[in-house]
Amino acid sequence: MGNSFKESLWKQFGASINMLENAIMLCPPELWNTGTKFWYNAYHCLFFLDYYLTLNPKTFSPPAPFTLSEFEDTIPERVYEKQELLNYLQYNRDKCHKLIAGLTEEQLEERWINVSGSMNYSVLEILLYNMRHVQHHAAQLNLLLRQSINDAPDWVSRASREL
Repeated sequence: MGNSFKESLWKQFGASINMLENAIMLCPPELWNTGTKFWYNAYHCLFFLDYYLTLNPKTFSPPAPFTLSEFEDTIPERVYEKQELLNYLQYNRDKCHKLIAGLTEEQLEERWINVSGSMNYSVLEILLYNMRHVQHHAAQLNLLLRQSINDAPDWVSRASREL
């Protein structure tokens, strides 16, 4: 596998993560924990970003203070602070960067199968699925910002961090 493929994959995945970060950073305190559940939408995205970046999903465990509440279809017991979610975002960005940088052609073809077996994708496909999921939620958060404060972050075309 050529480095240009991995570089392109990282530049676009990293851009999606950057867009999510920009939306979280722009959220004012008065919008963080309203009926829109801005914080929860951001957390949900970060939780699954982490999960889908785990090549063996059976071993997945989010870092403290986060729990497996997303698998139980329940909102966490407390509202996570913005800085906690930004720290989780950085953790995920580093995890994504390291995973893509170390990918081999063989790994791209390996299967990523969740515990229930309802998701059975190649590693390449789960990476693309994950990137789409991040972009979907970044767009939702941008819409909430536009509706609430009439502002939203600009489009990020590529991650600036090199692979």
